[in-house]
Amino acid sequence: MRTIIWLVLLFSVAVVAALVLGRNDGLASFYWNGWRLDVSLNLFLLVLVGSCFALVTAIQTVGSMISLPQRAKEWRLAQRERSAQLALRESLGEFFGARYGRAQKAAQRALSIHAQTPELSQDAGFLALGHLLAANSAHRLQDRRRRDEQLNLALELARRTSAGRAQEEGALLLAAEWALDDRDAPRALGLLADLNPGVARRTQALRLKLQASRLAKQSLEALRTARLLAKHQGFSKVAAQGLLRSLAFEALDGARDVDQLRQVWQQLDSADRRDVLVACRAAGRSAALGSPDDGRGWLRPFWDDIGELQNDERATLAESLVPVLPGLAPEWLQRLESAVQRFPRDKYLAYALGHALAERQLWGKARLMLEQVCDDHEVGVAARRRSWLTLAQLAEQDGDQDRRARCFEAAAVLQ
Repeated sequence: MRTIIWLVLLFSVAVVAALVLGRNDGLASFYWNGWRLDVSLNLFLLVLVGSCFALVTAIQTVGSMISLPQRAKEWRLAQRERSAQLALRESLGEFFGARYGRAQKAAQRALSIHAQTPELSQDAGFLALGHLLAANSAHRLQDRRRRDEQLNLALELARRTSAGRAQEEGALLLAAEWALDDRDAPRALGLLADLNPGVARRTQALRLKLQASRLAKQSLEALRTARLLAKHQGFSKVAAQGLLRSLAFEALDGARDVDQLRQVWQQLDSADRRDVLVACRAAGRSAALGSPDDGRGWLRPFWDDIGELQNDERATLAESLVPVLPGLAPEWLQRLESAVQRFPRDKYLAYALGHALAERQLWGKARLMLEQVCDDHEVGVAARRRSWLTLAQLAEQDGDQDRRARCFEAAAVLQ
């Protein structure tokens, strides 16, 4: 298409020239000091155009000669900048290839070229990236002194200009990651706290905060961070559920007294408190700390809605209720009997009911329920052993020493 347009323009110029200059009947007269020079108009126009072209060419030539030193300087500057860029790319390639010593040397070479060129030293973004790459290479080489020096230089350069915010954020995230590699959780948390709120909500920042919180044994903070990550789809659904549950377990296990356990339970998210396994863990911890009433209170909503639980969840719920039975109120017997009637084949519910009957000193019914549990090999060893021990106590209450000895022997041989 471009060729066609040029051909049309060429033909147009030819037509105009033929119409205007074809007849050549014009004259151009020049007078000077009594002399007159007559030339044809066509020749005058050609000479005029040629003179203008020669004048413009001469001016451009002189301008090029005058600007030659400046252009030479710009060429040398471009060459040095190109060399610096090549060194930085070489450093990146060596770093990704796990040749950290070479990567550090290439980054230092790029920084040296910039330092020796005043015109390039104003590029703070390039310098910050070079220092970050050198710092990362030094970290891989376990050279913490050089790493910290390069990091401080990168942060100083990034904060010098408003356009260096991305480099500053990257430097802080890298520094937090290095602190975690050094097992320095307080430093990592401090660096993450320096981030802007928007940056702190990014997935990578939340991942680092989660690791730092777990390393610092701040289970509740780690739990909140993990929930944010799960909300941002930082984990798969199954992995998120398992992680949140394990963090809730850590927070509950970290309680050293009843008041602290209650505080941790209140600080848990409502979704965690609705998790039957978390509630069972809290009940077990309350039993260990001597507060069975709290444990029963945390388990009661699940017993009221026991039909919505899976088989393994019902088993865990029943096992968790037994340690918090001391001080059991009579109303619990009706709740447990209703659950057993609803699931008559669930031996774990029978296990819980048998121990509840024993706690209420209903020895006959308790003995029948517990003997069924002890004879069922599908029930876990711990539950069967506990049932045998309770039967031994019941036999002692009846004064039957032989049966008591048999119960103890049966509990001892379980493996």
